[in-house]
Amino acid sequence: MYSMKNARTRLWLVPLLGLLALSAHAQEAATEPPWTHQLVGGLNLTQVALKNWSGGGDDALAWTLSLNGKSTYLKDKIDWVSTYKFAFGQTKLGDQAIRKTDDKIDLETTMTYKMGVYVNPYVAATIKSQFAKGYNYADIGKVPVSQFFDPAYLTQTAGVGYQPIAQLKTRLGVGLREILTRDFNGYADDGDTDKIEKTAIDTGVESVTNAEWQLAENILLTSKLEIFGPLTDLGATTIRSDSNLALKVNKYVNVNFDLQLVQDDAANTKTQVKEALSVGLSYSFL
Repeated sequence: MYSMKNARTRLWLVPLLGLLALSAHAQEAATEPPWTHQLVGGLNLTQVALKNWSGGGDDALAWTLSLNGKSTYLKDKIDWVSTYKFAFGQTKLGDQAIRKTDDKIDLETTMTYKMGVYVNPYVAATIKSQFAKGYNYADIGKVPVSQFFDPAYLTQTAGVGYQPIAQLKTRLGVGLREILTRDFNGYADDGDTDKIEKTAIDTGVESVTNAEWQLAENILLTSKLEIFGPLTDLGATTIRSDSNLALKVNKYVNVNFDLQLVQDDAANTKTQVKEALSVGLSYSFL
């Protein structure tokens, strides 16, 4: 039986892999290094100020900061890809207090052994969480519902991957998913028991599909579909979809449309939808 300590120990799997990757990178020869890195930061700002405006309205200020990175190791038969996605945003409308509008920690590492065929074995690990406390602004007032690494979702899987074309990758495997909580135990608690569980661990089947289409020289469409079905209850399957359409206006200005869909009964019995259209600055560090 897994303890909270064991579950938290697994939490460091992805960062540890990242450190090992950086160490290996430092030891590679300078010629034709197997590593490639990408790191892009973005900042979106919206500001509205009104004074004696007969049409009505409120002052508004909104901002979102994002950082997306990717490290790829290609050598011999090893294909090791790690992605890092971070985002945080807030808004203030009129006299209301500042509210959070975006908050993301999404880490993934996948190592594939290329056998020279379309189907290849892989191992993968992911971490998903957030930075700051989240609230539900219901009729009864400001209700806290989440906070930093509460909940945190971890997966470790192994299986086979398939890449029919360069723009499309999919994989299917079996493994573990852990949901870790501290104060907001509803994400992990089993309502059928008298004890309040702070950790939920499921063995299940995972499917992940990534698509990346260069629609035009300055237009990129990316989409990711993640499905995890617990073997003990396939009816509680979690589905996550994240699609982004990016239009590069020039070297520093981007227009982005992002659509996220989540079906997770542990968090909400209804399908969660998040849509964002933004114009902002971006800068490639690597």
